[in-house]
Amino acid sequence: MKTFDPQTTIELEAAAFRRLVEHLRTRTDVQNIDMMNLAGFCRNCLSTWMSDAAADRGLELSKEEAREIVYGMPFKEWKAKYQTDASAEKQAAFQQNRPQDH
Repeated sequence: MKTFDPQTTIELEAAAFRRLVEHLRTRTDVQNIDMMNLAGFCRNCLSTWMSDAAADRGLELSKEEAREIVYGMPFKEWKAKYQTDASAEKQAAFQQNRPQDH
């Protein structure tokens, strides 16, 4: 496995994260429940992980603030613009495969 110095590794990981977030911002057609059912994580998970990482470093970043970073706007606004109702099948799949922390 290729390795880099620690700073370069951090910079590459940060660039990949920013690209993932930008990609998710452009794919508003992909619902969080679809991501959860297929990949086991969603935009809200990324937000929680970011908030948790800040807390681990003694920094304050609420889940709502982290969501705004990931969504590119307040979560309520994104939800009103882009979130659609999940079908009964999607909801059932989510309940069956739901991670323990959701």
